Amino acid sequence: MQYRDYYEILGVEKGASEKEIKRAFRKLARQYHPDVNPGDDEAEERFKEVNEAYEVLSDPEKRSKYDRLGHEWARYQQAGGRPDGFDWSQWTTGAPGQGQRVHVRYGTPEDLNDLFGGSSPFSDFFSEIFGGMGAGTAGTGGYEYRIRPQRGQDYEQEVEISLQEAYHGTQRALQKNGRRLQVKIPPGAHTGTRVRLSGEGAQGAGGGAAGDLYLRVRVAPDPTFERRDDDLYVTVPVNLYAAVLGGKVEVPTLSDPVELTIPTGTQNGRTFRLRGKGMPHLKQPDQHGHLYAKVEVQVPTELTPRQRELFEELRRIS
Repeated sequence: MQYRDYYEILGVEKGASEKEIKRAFRKLARQYHPDVNPGDDEAEERFKEVNEAYEVLSDPEKRSKYDRLGHEWARYQQAGGRPDGFDWSQWTTGAPGQGQRVHVRYGTPEDLNDLFGGSSPFSDFFSEIFGGMGAGTAGTGGYEYRIRPQRGQDYEQEVEISLQEAYHGTQRALQKNGRRLQVKIPPGAHTGTRVRLSGEGAQGAGGGAAGDLYLRVRVAPDPTFERRDDDLYVTVPVNLYAAVLGGKVEVPTLSDPVELTIPTGTQNGRTFRLRGKGMPHLKQPDQHGHLYAKVEVQVPTELTPRQRELFEELRRIS
């Protein structure tokens, strides 16, 4: 949501008096009024902006809130922040179970409907900060709208975990408005898994419910295992003698290591499946994927004279 500079729209300084603001508004309203500029969409849009700016700056309470927001916005931009990264939550209005009203000082209900074609004359910025427009009633000197409850914005934050943590499940601690939140990440989480904290997003407007906070999981690469969905893949070094004559090797898992029997004459690259030794299923953590162990035969690089003699004999008789 892009910040709107209401002072710039009216062409007044930030310290302008009420009279200066009212005088600037009247001048611009006459200049851009649709009756003066029939069929001019640009003039109509400027008229909407002028009316919206006056709605805020002519109201001491709204102006005070807007000035505080503008100060925070300026500091945020000076710190190098992106417009889409500004935290708008503290500026949204509304309290649970209560309605709010916004009084538009220009015209009658019929005038507004004719002027704006039945659509809201307020921008998304105004609606977010001061509440959305709902059904209205006529009031003295204008038209009064009741604010519709609006649900607060959802927040999303990435969190990185290890494959070991994804296997067993883990927790992360967050700080939000001085409160410490302990978030549980379930076993079987994968990159892209989202963990929801209900009601921990932006505050709702006009009595609307608060949004949610989502933690988006990213599982870091593991130096030992490759993960494909809920299956794991690992390379197991096997010495030449076990591959030729058969034997046993230890295979690592994310829990306890297991012993794998290597049959006689096992070829390099052969893969063995260890059932249920993979990742737990996210929705059914008592069930697991499989672990695939790929044999990597280790050929000796240094031989004693006796070993070389035996290998030569083996080659001769073969």
